[in-house]
Amino acid sequence: MQQYPFKDLQPAGIWQYFHEICQVPRPSKKEERIRAYLVDFAQKQGLEVREDAIGNILIKKAGTGGLEDRPPVVLQSHIDMVCEKNSEVAHDFLQDPILPRIEGDWVKATGTTLGADDGIGMAAQLALLADKTLPHVPLECLFTVDEETGLTGAFGLEAGFFEGKTLLNLDSEDEGEIFIGCAGGIDTVGTFIPEWEATPAGSFAFEVRVRGLTGGHSGDDIHKGLGNAVKWLTRYLWEATRDFDFRLASIEGGNLRNALAREARALGVVPRKYKEQVRVLLNCMTADLEEEFAVTEPNFKLELESADLPAQVYRADFHHKLVNTLMALPHGVMAMSQQVAGLVETSTNLASIKEVEGELVVSTSQRSAIESARDHLAAVVKACFDLGGARVRHSDGYPGWAPNPDSPLLKKSVASYRKLFQQEPEVKAIHAGLECGLFLKKYPGLDMISIGPTIKGAHSPDERLHIPSVEKFWKHLIDLLV
Repeated sequence: MQQYPFKDLQPAGIWQYFHEICQVPRPSKKEERIRAYLVDFAQKQGLEVREDAIGNILIKKAGTGGLEDRPPVVLQSHIDMVCEKNSEVAHDFLQDPILPRIEGDWVKATGTTLGADDGIGMAAQLALLADKTLPHVPLECLFTVDEETGLTGAFGLEAGFFEGKTLLNLDSEDEGEIFIGCAGGIDTVGTFIPEWEATPAGSFAFEVRVRGLTGGHSGDDIHKGLGNAVKWLTRYLWEATRDFDFRLASIEGGNLRNALAREARALGVVPRKYKEQVRVLLNCMTADLEEEFAVTEPNFKLELESADLPAQVYRADFHHKLVNTLMALPHGVMAMSQQVAGLVETSTNLASIKEVEGELVVSTSQRSAIESARDHLAAVVKACFDLGGARVRHSDGYPGWAPNPDSPLLKKSVASYRKLFQQEPEVKAIHAGLECGLFLKKYPGLDMISIGPTIKGAHSPDERLHIPSVEKFWKHLIDLLV
């Protein structure tokens, strides 16, 4: 086990359990080890533990300090993490622990995502379950699986799995903000079957790469004007195709559907007479992007290197359909909320393009606070894929969480925050997806809010957790449980 990096940080219980969680691999859909860790924890603590058919885990603890007869409160976090790393980093998310380190007031990982989303929420639950001194109402700690890649745990949650009528979701990323609503979402995936032909004689082969983009969460960060590596790469490929008869041999970029694409690469050929012009084009495009993204993407790299000549390239008609589709696919904010100033209402993320078993799979995701707008945008994306000849499928989609400004839990949370810190919290809705909308379908009338410490750069290797905010989050949480 890694040397303990959180000595002297408070509250000690959260940091101890966060450290333990970092040692356990927990990619989405591969949560067996973290589930076993949670069951083992509960058994060692002498607590009741249940597991449902989909893999969600519930750990119950009786109330203490004279609060034994109060109604139970559900505390909820998800147990999986987004697994993103820089390309030069050797890390196996199925085997290797996360290696956190402290930089000033922040905790970061080493070239990978940190997993504070939602490992820090899990750690808070475990610290409460293990504590023998704090008074609190009866607790039902719900740990859901596969939030990041499909909300599988929330979709599969069994009615009656918990008893509480009040739920605190611990998956927010801005301390001092209380969330009471979120966007719904749907995935739209286009699959292309490549068509090949022999590489033309007299060709020059090269690889072009985009790297060094900031990346981030496709909901929380979609409005920040960040770059998308797949879109940037496509921009180059489209111009090289138009001007120099460029032909693709392979392409890949991005990773997860809910992360902004940070890296992308393509291998292809042009007639040898254009060998110098493709580099000139790259230099010109680099200058354009430096001007367009001077503030938000100061560290990007657009690179070109000669390569061995591939034996085959995409047929011209297929190549044009693919590049034109990628060029046409929308990405970014489509509409701002007309009800909440500054809130993104509708957006789409061109997340990735990957070769899977000989096919090219292009993944996108659409989000909106309004279900009809979400579905319309998914139809727009489908139309782009249809024009390119791709096979298209949509995910089932998940509902948004409509705000309830009259929530008793919200009123208690605002009063608690004001009392503890002598300042007003911000009450907000969020463009990212939370599991709360699905909980509400299974448990109508559930009173919910979402809180958490400050996390920046989630879903990217720049993910970082603000140390002072963890203590404030903890104080607010335990005050809500009395």
